[in-house]
Amino acid sequence: MAHLLTPGPAAMAKIMIRMRLTLMRNALRGDDAANLYTSVSVGLILAAGTVAVAVLWPAYLPLALAGWLAGWIFGPILIGGGNESLRPEYFAMLPVTPRRTAAALLAGAFAGPAPAINLIALLSLPVYGWRHGPAGVLVGLVAAVITLITMVMISRVVVALIGLFVRSRATAAAVGAATGTAIALCSNGWAPIVALGGDPAAWSHQLVRALPSGWGVAAIEAPWPLAVAILAANAVLVALLLASWATLLSRRVVSAVRGGVPPRRGAPRPFPTTGGAHVSAAKELRAWWRDLVRIQLLGTAFSFALVFPLLLVTLDAWIMVAFTGLIAIVMAAASSANLYGADGTALWLTLMTPGAERADVRGRQLAWFLIVGPAAIALSLAGTLVSGESWAWPWVLGLLPALLGGGAGLVVLLAVTSLVPGTDPHKRGGNPLSTGADETAETGLAWLVLIAVPSIALPTAGAILLNPWAGVATGVLTGALSAWGLGRIAYRRLENHGTELLNLMKHGPTPQADSKPTTADLPAMHRVGVTVCYLIAWLPLFPQGLVTMVMKIFDLGGPGWFLALHLPPIWQWPTIIFMIALGLLMYGYAILLPMRLNSPPSVTTR
Repeated sequence: MAHLLTPGPAAMAKIMIRMRLTLMRNALRGDDAANLYTSVSVGLILAAGTVAVAVLWPAYLPLALAGWLAGWIFGPILIGGGNESLRPEYFAMLPVTPRRTAAALLAGAFAGPAPAINLIALLSLPVYGWRHGPAGVLVGLVAAVITLITMVMISRVVVALIGLFVRSRATAAAVGAATGTAIALCSNGWAPIVALGGDPAAWSHQLVRALPSGWGVAAIEAPWPLAVAILAANAVLVALLLASWATLLSRRVVSAVRGGVPPRRGAPRPFPTTGGAHVSAAKELRAWWRDLVRIQLLGTAFSFALVFPLLLVTLDAWIMVAFTGLIAIVMAAASSANLYGADGTALWLTLMTPGAERADVRGRQLAWFLIVGPAAIALSLAGTLVSGESWAWPWVLGLLPALLGGGAGLVVLLAVTSLVPGTDPHKRGGNPLSTGADETAETGLAWLVLIAVPSIALPTAGAILLNPWAGVATGVLTGALSAWGLGRIAYRRLENHGTELLNLMKHGPTPQADSKPTTADLPAMHRVGVTVCYLIAWLPLFPQGLVTMVMKIFDLGGPGWFLALHLPPIWQWPTIIFMIALGLLMYGYAILLPMRLNSPPSVTTR
């Protein structure tokens, strides 16, 4: 009788699609709706840009499509396994084969904005095919559909492999190291090619066409028999990926039933069992030691910080080696910005202990400093010595304490002001790298830290320009004040709004009838303004501001497309300062306006 009650493949796929759409529709409330609006806007702009590449710069279309493939692969890894609203464990008791379950889950995976936006970007293939006549358009349409399925399947298989592979601290660190190395190669991978005497353009031209994302372009350009063979090979690849995913899902379910991640014993014990912040720090160190998500993110941060400068060494450019430790601090802070959200509802233990909020925040700061600080200091000192750049000593010694203090303050402040609810660690399911948090919100929080932590060090950089060794004292003072002041704001907010944070983590952002307004309730003009600021604020802040400042200080390269360097010398520094201020103001508008809207009204007591 079981087979009579089991839906067929088409019906099961339809059910999965409806479930995914229902879950997504019910989750679109408050800031979640605003986050979706922002991410869809960014995605549509990138998709339109990809189509524009096919029209204006067709030679770069394979490279653009390779960027979409990289997003499908690395995006879910960096945000903890991607969206898993439909977990395979939920359907383990259905009397169906693993392949049918995998096919149905794959259909559900397409019920979302990301595949739809990617399909718009892949319409660049038939646009590119128009250059080859009606046959090229037809091949481009078929290739667009198959390429979309291939990208989604590759993403699912990679995430499933990592979820099955990561079952210990060593494997989590290995995945993090591989991810950080891959991101660094995407940034500076051209350097070894140039050092070996190769042409980066030629290498990238061949490489991106060999990737599955470039097979569609190759099919359009090939004769009919070869084009059909390429599309058939792509279809075979999809079938193989589906079979592999089904096998991985079945093994994941079996692993979860047998106990999932094995227990992890042992923990660092650097503190006594009594002493307020020391106890909180010991608890937090155990969390860093046992949580595979934190280990993987730290591995990503430090491997990127190591590989990114070393790739430039192949060109005998040692300038970035001196700043290896500083890069590690910023990356580690970005991976630690959701400390309370990663702990789930364990916050109730702190709230039930009178006066424990201050000790908890200070302990988390101390633990973060002990995890990141020694390694960053060692990398900074060793990198500066090895690089031989004597001029870099004031910069390293001044920026190091400023960034450490700023990072230690910002990670706890954002953890209580911009918390992203996640699943309790013991309920994360079969994928140990999935936190269950909103991926868009977590990504936005990480980008905010990548901007905010270096911004705290700007006064130190200015002081170093005026007097290098006075800047060292400024860096120490800036770091100490940032760690103390931002930590104080964090624990005061935790004291006043701890119950709301716990409710947010337990039930999510569910608005009530008399709830406070959210970003989604902003007037249309402000919503557009916030989105535009997020999209373009990096232009004046980074390339036209900070990068131009570095080029001006060290007299690197020509003016290029940097506006300030094309102006007379008397106007260059004012323009650089104006660009940095403009970028910070735009980010401030985009961040502070919704925070101001979300802040609860003050209550006056008599």
